[in-house]
Amino acid sequence: MSSAKFDIVVYGATGFTGQLVAEYLAAHYKDDKALKWAMAGRSLDKLKSVRDAIGAPADTPLIVADASDAASLKAMVAQTKSVITTVGPYQFYGEDLLAACVAAGVDYFDLCGEPVWMRQMIDKYEAAAKASGARIVFSCGYDSVPFELGTFFVQEEARRVFGAPTPRVKGRVRDMRGTLSGGTAASAKATFDAVAKDLSLVAILNDHFALTPDFTGPKQPKGNRAVFEEDLQSWAAPFMMALINTRNVHR
Repeated sequence: MSSAKFDIVVYGATGFTGQLVAEYLAAHYKDDKALKWAMAGRSLDKLKSVRDAIGAPADTPLIVADASDAASLKAMVAQTKSVITTVGPYQFYGEDLLAACVAAGVDYFDLCGEPVWMRQMIDKYEAAAKASGARIVFSCGYDSVPFELGTFFVQEEARRVFGAPTPRVKGRVRDMRGTLSGGTAASAKATFDAVAKDLSLVAILNDHFALTPDFTGPKQPKGNRAVFEEDLQSWAAPFMMALINTRNVHR
C-alpha cells in the first residue's frame, strides 16, 4: 500500500470520539507534511463543520462513506494504508469495513468493547488478514489502551531490571471518575441483546482468553469482589470494564 493516497483515514470523524481523534491529529501533526490523513463520515456538511471546529487545515481531505453502503467503504479503504474507525456498535456497523480492510491488506483499528463480536470476527477473518497483511487491532478505546500500555511498560521495565517480567510495584492508584458514553452504552446493550438471543455466547463472555483462540494462560481471578492488593497496600473494587479489558490485554 505504499502508493496509497493517505496514511490514515479517521472514519466516524463527526461523532464524539471520532472528532477527538481527528482533533488530536490536527493538533499534533499540523506541521508534519509527511503524514497524509483524511476525515470520513456520512455527511460532507458535518465533516466540513467538524474540520473547522477542531482547527484542522481547510484543505484537510474529506471522504463521504456510509456503514450501510459497502461500496463507499471499499472506495474509502482503497485510498489509505490504515483506517481508524469509531463507528459503533461494531456488531451493527463494523463488519463490512473490517472485511474491506482485510481484502485490501489495509490496517484496521477500532474502539470496540464487544468481545462476542470481536471473537466472531477473529474466527471469520484472521486467516485472510494474515494472508493479505492487514493488521486488525481491536481495542476498547479509553479503557483497554491504558491497561495494554501499562502491561507492556511493566514487562519492559521488569526485563531491564530483573531480566524477567515479575516486578512488585508499590505506589498509589489515581482516582478516576466518569460515566458511560452513549457509544459504550449502545455497545453494551447490543451485546446483551445478542447474548439473550443466543445463550451459547455466554461462554465467550466468561472466557478470559476468548480473544486468543487455541491459547489459554494461567488461571485468572474472577474480578467479582473487592480484594486487598498487597503490592499497593489498598483495597481494589471490581471494575465493570474488566469483562472487556482483560480479554483485549490477553489478545
